[in-house]
Amino acid sequence: MTELLMGLSLGLGAGVTPGALLTLVITASLRGGFRSGVRLACVPLLSDLPVVLLAVTAVGALPPVLLRVLSVGGGLYVVYLGVETLREARTALPPRPGEDAPSSAREVLRGVVVNLLNPHPWLFWIAVGSPIFVSAWDHAPAYALVFVGGFYLVLVGSKVALAGAVGAGRHRLTPRGYRLLLGASGALLAAVGAVLTVRGLLPQGL
Repeated sequence: MTELLMGLSLGLGAGVTPGALLTLVITASLRGGFRSGVRLACVPLLSDLPVVLLAVTAVGALPPVLLRVLSVGGGLYVVYLGVETLREARTALPPRPGEDAPSSAREVLRGVVVNLLNPHPWLFWIAVGSPIFVSAWDHAPAYALVFVGGFYLVLVGSKVALAGAVGAGRHRLTPRGYRLLLGASGALLAAVGAVLTVRGLLPQGL
């Protein structure tokens, strides 16, 4: 089925593309293992619902200025998370087996905020996802649901797989290696946030 193949392909691309949420998944998996990473990997199932509903009901109606505001606000928040991670990395120790990440609810809330303020899901659903969904719905509602289901199955599944790989190897890290990885994760978060902020500040078309 064409809609299923499109959903799977787009979901894989979105799932493995470097970005703020993917970096949060890696960071959470380093800190608290597979379960912590999975919680962050499932964030799109929570945060994307209003994005999808708004985009599908008003394709193309979101003002460009709002996307820029989202980009700047989300970028600054991601920079803050990156700086906090870098500060933690200076004295962090590898987690002990069985030790879980502190404040899992807070980690999930961070992920939801980051994803809601990230313009990429908005842009995707306005420019790509909504037209496919609406066209599929016109043929049959089931086709549209298959597209969405395939998209999120692979989007979340790819992040869960990454969380498993990172979480499985975290206890083999030395303190120095753990700090370096956590620091690199924080630096990547800050860099992603800076890019989002700059994109929001630059005049449209640059």
